[in-house]
Amino acid sequence: MLRKPVSFLFIALFQLTLPAVYAQRASIRVTEKAEKGSFALLAAGKAVSIVTDTADAEVTQIAAAALSDDIKTLTGAKPAVLHETAPAKPSIIIGTLGRSAVIDRLASLGRIQTDSVKGKWETFCITVIADQEHKGLRSLVIFGSDPRGTAFGVFELSKMLGVSPWVWWADVTPARRQNLYIGAGTNIIGPPSVKYRGLFINDEDWGMRPWAAKNMDKDLKDIGPKTYEKVFELMLRLKANYLWPAMHPGTKAFWYYKENPELARKYAIIMGSSHHEPMLRDTEFEWNENYKEEYGKDHGEWRYDTNRDEIYRFFDDRVKQAENNEAIYTVGMRATKDGGMAGPSATEGKVKILEEVIRDQREILEKRLKKPADEVPQVFCPYKEVLDLYRAGLKVPDDVTITWVDDNHGYIRQLPNEKEQKRSGGSGVYYHFSYWGLPQDYLWLCSTSPVLTSYEMSKAYDQNARTIWVFNAGDIKPAELELQFGMDLAWDVKAWSPGKAHSYPAYWASETFGKEFGERIGRIKETYYRLAASGKPEHLNWVSFTPGEIQTRLKEYQQLAAETQQLAGKIPERLQNAYFELVAYPVQAACSMNEKMLYARESLRLSGSSQPLALEYAAKAEKAYENIQTLTKKYNTEIAGGKWDGMMDAHPRGREIFNAPKAATADMPAGGTTNKTETADSEFVLPAARYVKNNRDSKQLKLVSGLGYTGEGLTVLPPIIKTFSEKDIDNAPYADFKLPVKKGKNKIEVRCLPNFPLNPDMSLRYALSVNGSKPEFVNIATLAETKEWSSNVLRGFSKGNSIYQSNRDEEVTIRIYFPDPGLVVNALAVTYPDNNP
Repeated sequence: MLRKPVSFLFIALFQLTLPAVYAQRASIRVTEKAEKGSFALLAAGKAVSIVTDTADAEVTQIAAAALSDDIKTLTGAKPAVLHETAPAKPSIIIGTLGRSAVIDRLASLGRIQTDSVKGKWETFCITVIADQEHKGLRSLVIFGSDPRGTAFGVFELSKMLGVSPWVWWADVTPARRQNLYIGAGTNIIGPPSVKYRGLFINDEDWGMRPWAAKNMDKDLKDIGPKTYEKVFELMLRLKANYLWPAMHPGTKAFWYYKENPELARKYAIIMGSSHHEPMLRDTEFEWNENYKEEYGKDHGEWRYDTNRDEIYRFFDDRVKQAENNEAIYTVGMRATKDGGMAGPSATEGKVKILEEVIRDQREILEKRLKKPADEVPQVFCPYKEVLDLYRAGLKVPDDVTITWVDDNHGYIRQLPNEKEQKRSGGSGVYYHFSYWGLPQDYLWLCSTSPVLTSYEMSKAYDQNARTIWVFNAGDIKPAELELQFGMDLAWDVKAWSPGKAHSYPAYWASETFGKEFGERIGRIKETYYRLAASGKPEHLNWVSFTPGEIQTRLKEYQQLAAETQQLAGKIPERLQNAYFELVAYPVQAACSMNEKMLYARESLRLSGSSQPLALEYAAKAEKAYENIQTLTKKYNTEIAGGKWDGMMDAHPRGREIFNAPKAATADMPAGGTTNKTETADSEFVLPAARYVKNNRDSKQLKLVSGLGYTGEGLTVLPPIIKTFSEKDIDNAPYADFKLPVKKGKNKIEVRCLPNFPLNPDMSLRYALSVNGSKPEFVNIATLAETKEWSSNVLRGFSKGNSIYQSNRDEEVTIRIYFPDPGLVVNALAVTYPDNNP
């Protein structure tokens, strides 16, 4: 008898205690021994066949072929891929409702139940059914509501079998299996929380492009179709569906190579373009470099109010070319490079021109695609200066998705207010795991924690930013974990809520390296993220530490690197390359960068006063620099037989921080100094985790593990979407802290996550009371790209200050109120009277 699908009620109840990714798999499991009612995928060295319908979408055939390859990788036996409408033997049957005769036949016979899948977005079912014609035999059926749903279902099965999404991209070689059985049951997965889940390949100059030119698209010396085919398969394995392709100077446009859009169609990937590439046009290449080749003449100025006709045609020609591709069109206009649009100097004039641009772009879409503009997916991205124009009154058509942006460092600048949340086009988020720009780049390693990503993106989801999420993952490597987390969160936002996200690295490591290594690698990753939150490896030149903080930081990094190295000896040989790429390189390189910078800094501080120690530190700094070069050489030329040669660069963009250390020398005059080491450890710092009381019995105030530079952040979850004033502040959530002060003027500093108010109608304040005094309100909100903001994102916290005058040494009670949504407190610090002017 066909078992009924798992009810959504059951799944919802199960999700109360476990991440949904587990709940989704609760009904079906993979074993190496036969069980009652199970399906034998591989037994006695023989694999069953895979069946598809040739009339189904190409992505279904691609996924079926990939599954066959995955099973061969696992077992050595490669299943045949057949095209039948009524399989006579037990098989893996794959197809899309309404497009596959074999699936529709099973539905009509009542052998699969489709009500929970049919008509939904990217939803799929994996089910074991009895073979009515061959008693005791069974088949495994994977069917989707649409072609992408079918492909996602196929790759979900691969993942269940033990094939990582990173099997090719990070050399995660699965363990060999002798037998494979699928337990009886049904899994229904989908629809996703976020409709469009996107990847942006960006700043590819020091990774993706040199690697692709050397190893993939050798004939093109560029990122071309051989590279993109691997990207598209990875996206399907991650359940991603939307791409902003590489577009930096030196990379030819995605559309320049005719095979690229054809591959996107085959893999059912939705094409898009970044925030400054309107209408799928790579302006950096197609306007600045290739216009004459395409049009046979030089172009005019990239300025719509003076060169409308030429730019209009430029947009129109791309839409004509893309008619057969599924796409989301970026509307609006910026400079051909990442900058403001040329035009009138006054804001009012810029707004008027931009509104004309959008009207014309929608006219093109209607004309070329032969449907109303409000039926064509479009995105408007208020990035940098465009946000100022939007705030100045720019009118964006209601059906266009506004994709809000972070500050390039992981903190979302603005989310939709109540009115904007009702837009028919909805909202989205463009979020960074990699960045080139102010105040400093981070193009080398990826150290944005899953907890921060979850906190910010969950907040966005709660404010109805659910239509599009795009993650800037640089070169994909080394942001594998972070990118997968982003896609997993976008697929099921409740599975990895802020309170659960700290456990994701261990979950990910268990899936990638095996359960026996999951917890240890998870702890390594959690510590790696916590240390980077108070200064990314790429930012150490601009972050101050006291001598005591430097020694503590170095000790923690060295212990982390030692543990990483020790664990490497226990990882199976088949996973050694993966372990180096995913764990060892980022941890050991980050440790060496901290050693290089901080030992050099201390050597300069001690030069003259303690010359032997200064020279010892200088030698350690140089050794750390050499270790980074050795690790990077290994990444590029030694692991995986040189497969990743060109992917890892130890000095992206030639920034000074990547150079050999500037440290003390034997002939340096006494009294060498460095302005990045604070002279004394004069503070008392109390982590937010050490609060002693709150007024909500812990039902609203939550301590979120992994959030912020101390490793724990105190915040209100779920956020209360209201603000409190002096009149009702006693009703706001609060926490009490016991803090030692000294006689005289004490500066009390409250250190908070450097995020932003939810929207321009709100602030980001705390209120502070000492021993029951009248609460003092302090607004910690800053504007992006200001000096204060720069300091905040580099050191990992914003801060507000209050002065408390004490007539004796004592312990006081500090009450911190949370009057605005989004406030996260990480620590309190006291600077004592002797150090206060």
